[in-house]
Amino acid sequence: MKELLTLVNDQDEVIGSDVRDNIHEKGLLHRGVSVYFVTPDKQIIFQHRSKDKRIYADLLDSTVGGGVVLGDSYEKTAIKETLEETGVELCEKDLLFIKKSKELLDDDNSEKICNSFASRYLYVYRGRMEDLKPEEGKVIGFESWPIGKLLNLNESERARFIPERLRFVIQDLADFIQDLKL
Repeated sequence: MKELLTLVNDQDEVIGSDVRDNIHEKGLLHRGVSVYFVTPDKQIIFQHRSKDKRIYADLLDSTVGGGVVLGDSYEKTAIKETLEETGVELCEKDLLFIKKSKELLDDDNSEKICNSFASRYLYVYRGRMEDLKPEEGKVIGFESWPIGKLLNLNESERARFIPERLRFVIQDLADFIQDLKL
C-alpha cells in the first residue's frame, strides 16, 4: 500500500492527501522536511541521491529529506526520515528548527515537480561520516563540504547540487551555522 502524503493550502492547512507519484506529477502543494547535518567544524553533510530517483537524480541534496505522511508532524517525519536515510536515531530535542517556507523544485530532466511547505532543521552530527548508513536504493552516499567552499563554488561544482537546496544553504543556512556555538 502506498503512503498518503499530506496536501495543504497556501496557509499550510491540511486539505487532503494523495500518493507521492500523483503529487509530483501534478505539482500539488504538500508538506516536506529537510534535515541538514553540520559537523562541529562547521561542514555541511549532503546526501548524494541515487541515479534512479524520480526527481533530481544523482545530485547532492540536504542530508535528509522526505514528504510528511498524512497524520504525522513535521518533526516526526524529520526523525523517521533521518533514521531511514542515515541510520541515526534522533529525538525532537536534537532538531534545531531553521525555518519553514514554500519551496518549488521543478526538475527539467524528470519533468516532476516538488511543490511543498518545507520545514528545515539542523542537527549537529558528532559522529564519523563512515558511520552514516545510506538508505539502500535511494542514497549513494554522503559528502561533507565546508561552508567557505560552498560560498565560492565554481560552475562544475554548482552543477552537482540541487539548485534550490544550494540556494537555501548559501542564503539562509550559512549565516545560521556561522553564528552557532558548536
